[in-house]
Amino acid sequence: MNIHEYQAKAILREYGAPVSRGVPIFSPDEAVAAAQSLGGPLWVVKSQIHAGGRGKGKFKEEAAGEKGGVRLAKSVDEVKTFAAQMLGNTLVTIQTGPAGKQVNRLYIEDGSDIEKEFYLSILVDRATGRVAFVVSTEGGMDIEEVAHNTPEKIVTFSIDPATGAMPHHGRTVAHALGLTGELAKQAGDLVSKLYRAFVEKDMAMLEINPLIVTKDGQLKCLDAKVSFDSNALYRHPDVVSLRDTTEEDAKEIEASKYDLSYIALDGTIGCMVNGAGLAMATMDIIKLYGEEPANFLDVGGGASKEKVTAAFKIITADPNVQGILVNIFGGIMRCDIIAEGVIAAVKEVGLQVPLVVRLEGTNVELGKKILTESGLNVIPADDLDDAAAKIVKAVKEAR
Repeated sequence: MNIHEYQAKAILREYGAPVSRGVPIFSPDEAVAAAQSLGGPLWVVKSQIHAGGRGKGKFKEEAAGEKGGVRLAKSVDEVKTFAAQMLGNTLVTIQTGPAGKQVNRLYIEDGSDIEKEFYLSILVDRATGRVAFVVSTEGGMDIEEVAHNTPEKIVTFSIDPATGAMPHHGRTVAHALGLTGELAKQAGDLVSKLYRAFVEKDMAMLEINPLIVTKDGQLKCLDAKVSFDSNALYRHPDVVSLRDTTEEDAKEIEASKYDLSYIALDGTIGCMVNGAGLAMATMDIIKLYGEEPANFLDVGGGASKEKVTAAFKIITADPNVQGILVNIFGGIMRCDIIAEGVIAAVKEVGLQVPLVVRLEGTNVELGKKILTESGLNVIPADDLDDAAAKIVKAVKEAR
């Protein structure tokens, strides 16, 4: 689960990390009140969307002006003008894709006098099974670009969970960023606080880009991007309350209600599969035959008829779907349950696109019989290769 910058900074503030004062707002009038409460003389007006690259992004609407999604204002009137231009308009960044995201809230923040910019992030390193820090002197830039062009400027280290963050970890960060004296002490203190926040809140990723040194010699988290481990959210009702569903795909929200693993993609062939590995293989073979998957959807090993029906309805709700491939290996999941769920869903929502079903495993013959006797226009497949070939062929013929 992702949250907005201002929410992430509020959490960091709880742990004593240095962040600027700021106020989230939802209207131009609120922006004025926020600017007046902060006092100025400089304010930063920040679009709040779940995507990076906001400063370099562009709004689709001319009324939003030519500046990006992060703007420096030098007066209260300018804050109000920027807020009016940005709210309700669509911001396109390198991470949103061409569709962009509508800006429904802003963060009005104190301006900072920046001396230096750095990059710092914390994430779970799957290779070591530990929490890892990634730091670089190249702050304010896309870390992917830094990794590609100057990988030697990125320093990574992991922390033993038995000890947690230790003084030498802070010294490692300070050395990597070229910080000495008082700034080195601040770096050590910040590493300890950020690590504690990361672990206690079950974060999956914490990115500060940039981490700055102000002209009066203070480290400050100028931006903050946080995502949480969804499997641990039951421990954090306070974090769950921060969820902004307007930033999420409606189909993914619906899928979460049924405990379905669903991710919307840009292709044309909808997939309903049980098991993450089989789902990935299904997506790969669709690409091999020249089409693109419209989604990743794992209904799980013990899905009920209701879950299968919900999954099918979610797939058909995507207007880009031109064909559907159901690929089920019935171990725990029985093939007859899948067949009944598919029939129920088709009867409820209708079937406007080709449907190929490949079943294998427990009660496979009964499942095939149920589909055959349903009277539906279902194309049977013998194996995964056969299924992919048939759905791609059916989709191309239907165009």
